[in-house]
Amino acid sequence: MSQQDSMKLFGDEETYIKGRHLVTIFHNEENLYTVVRIRVDETNHSYEEKEAVITGHFPRIHEEETYVFYGRFQEHPKFGMQFHANHFKKEIPQTIQGVVHYLSSDLFKGIGKKTAEKIVEHIGENAISKILENPGVLDEVPKLPPDKAKNIYDTLTEHQGLERVMIALNDLGFGPQISMRIYQAYKEQTLEIIQKNPYKLVEDIEGIGFTRADELGAKIGITGSHPDRIKAGCLYTLEQVCVKQGHVFLEAEELIVTVKELLEKSQPEKIEYSEISTQLLSLEEESKVAGEGSKVYVPSLYFSEKGIVTSIEKILSQKQYEDQFPQSEFLLALGALEDRLGVQYAPSQREAIETALMSPMLLLTGGPGTGKTTVINGIVELFADLHGCSLDPKDYKDEPFPVLLTAPTGRAAKRMTESTGLPAMTIHRLLGWNGQEGFQNDEERAIEGKLLIVDEVSMVDTWLAHQLLKALPDDIQVIFVGDEDQLPSVGPGQVLKDMLGSGVIPTVRLTDIYRQEEGSSIIELAHSMKKGQVPADLTKQQKDRSFFPCRTNQIPEVVRKVVENAKKKGYTPKDIQVLAPMYRGSAGIDSLNKLLQEIFNPNDGTRKEITFGDVHYRIGDKVLQLVNQPENNVFNGDIGEIVSIFYAKENTEKQDMIIVSYEGTEVTYTRQDLTQITHAYCCSIHKSQGSEFPIVILPVVKSYFRMLRRNLLYTAITRSKQFLILCGELDAFKLGVEREDDFMRKTTLTEKLSLINDGEGKVNEDKEGLSAAQIIMNEDPMVGMEGITPYDFMEAE
Repeated sequence: MSQQDSMKLFGDEETYIKGRHLVTIFHNEENLYTVVRIRVDETNHSYEEKEAVITGHFPRIHEEETYVFYGRFQEHPKFGMQFHANHFKKEIPQTIQGVVHYLSSDLFKGIGKKTAEKIVEHIGENAISKILENPGVLDEVPKLPPDKAKNIYDTLTEHQGLERVMIALNDLGFGPQISMRIYQAYKEQTLEIIQKNPYKLVEDIEGIGFTRADELGAKIGITGSHPDRIKAGCLYTLEQVCVKQGHVFLEAEELIVTVKELLEKSQPEKIEYSEISTQLLSLEEESKVAGEGSKVYVPSLYFSEKGIVTSIEKILSQKQYEDQFPQSEFLLALGALEDRLGVQYAPSQREAIETALMSPMLLLTGGPGTGKTTVINGIVELFADLHGCSLDPKDYKDEPFPVLLTAPTGRAAKRMTESTGLPAMTIHRLLGWNGQEGFQNDEERAIEGKLLIVDEVSMVDTWLAHQLLKALPDDIQVIFVGDEDQLPSVGPGQVLKDMLGSGVIPTVRLTDIYRQEEGSSIIELAHSMKKGQVPADLTKQQKDRSFFPCRTNQIPEVVRKVVENAKKKGYTPKDIQVLAPMYRGSAGIDSLNKLLQEIFNPNDGTRKEITFGDVHYRIGDKVLQLVNQPENNVFNGDIGEIVSIFYAKENTEKQDMIIVSYEGTEVTYTRQDLTQITHAYCCSIHKSQGSEFPIVILPVVKSYFRMLRRNLLYTAITRSKQFLILCGELDAFKLGVEREDDFMRKTTLTEKLSLINDGEGKVNEDKEGLSAAQIIMNEDPMVGMEGITPYDFMEAE
């Protein structure tokens, strides 16, 4: 018995259903998710209905045409039996009459029945297959105009080519969603590109890694030290390491060694260092990597760093601000402002306000309670007083508002609005984000304004900083505000730290502690931690701070009791934020979210909910956005609330949908979009950056060891405005405070900024390009000789 017969006998043959399209229920042009109803012609399943609903990812299905869908039947809880298609093909007409009917259909403009008959007469009843394989066969058809021949081939390619590509990609092991992404990138050239160089998938298609491409490469004979394989390994490694670890570049030696490990891990054939070096230099010639000496950069990050330097150099070269107001006029205006606001600025705050108004650029940094918000308000008010301009946006109907306030996230921008009373927005919105088209404002279309204040700059990565700075007009004053001791940006780079380290930008560090509220022990703890110290009274009960000693397995119960007690006192999920550094384990984010959902939002049987994997989403749930959606003004880390749930039978889209409100901005998620959100009752410390909460609950245990670092814990406790609840192991907390971040990010922004000469607006030209002499690596002669000493070579007497 053959293997094929055996599969059929035991029911392992792939299930299919064949039928004629009746109606398209839903079709999404972006991801090609489709729901159609067909009239069933045949199937190898026990399904006996005359019609069937098909779901899957494929292009718009055409009426009256017959398709074969491959996949599985599954019972939908609300809509009954459906067929989920992994791949499909259009049934090509097999008879002369069928082919003539097909070619003379509305799909082929200008082709009537006579022309179709002529084509079949000269090419044969398998004309469609022949044309797809070789469009030149149409030249055999007499009096067929070239434009019509091209139209026939293009139409066949469009309507038959995708099916062929999808079937081939399925055979290669790609799922329907990623297959559609591949096809959308390469169209009819998909199979040709994959067969020629499957490693292009690593460069062009999100979600395909080197290992998958390497498997395809091996099938077509691209193995070992093949140039395409080595290049793909270099690009994949550089991109992955930089994104995951926040680097802008890697040293060539480190990159080459890591690439060698990657290549030899998937295939045992030895790769020489020099072979990798050669291909790395070739990649630079192709502009796929950028280089400087022995440093290898992701090109976009390399040019972003250089662009940041150019922009800052241009801003600093402005001279008109240095003497624009006499000292006496400034002090008089400052005194009048203090009287009007009823405040007395400290010396460092006065220095910050004066530097901001008398310089083209200022870096303002300081920890919690040092008065950054007070200084920002003072700068804005005094700017308006000295320039004689209004701070009422209603007064600016025909001209731009002079003061621009922005931050990397919606939450941080909202806090700026609350503290200043002026409009603030995200950086993406300020720059006019247009989705895939990029930013509306750039070096050719600068934003309009006279004073720009950017808050939470520690969260701004290298690429976004470049986009912002290059869109600024020549005559704007810029103030960057941030806390240098917080976690760096999620994206590559450490812009605030590097700008501070360069020493070329006017800087004021606020160090005196004022108050978050009178006698805040949270602020005192934060400043002790900045110095690497843990106060002796950490475990002592304070009016705004508590510490509950417990082990890892006790964390859930401690969190439960604290939250239930806070809930009884009237606190809501918006007021209480549990933070943790890891997702897995009994004290991890996922486990704590399930616990907290049952406290805050249990389902008594009347609440609408949608299940996605092992997560239940309900109306009223607190959720977290996981990816940037600038087109919806929602960003990675934004917290919202599920305000509506619509089941597929309740809407015209025929899909389950969740509506989330982010401070009034509503975003709709269909089921396939639910990977973009998660519950936010507990979230990671990284995701909490830029936010503040009345109550923060922070578990700290030794099982978090890999993540415990000073800047992580510091960022967590400074999210708390009123109450901080610590729970866990004191030794673990001390370990984290003593442990500085040893994952130093590789950037060259400080170095490049330092080349700005005395503010004269000239940067020493750095030598571009990889140095072949520095990166060519030969095999280490000592490899495999570990433990060998000179004595091993001495002759015994």
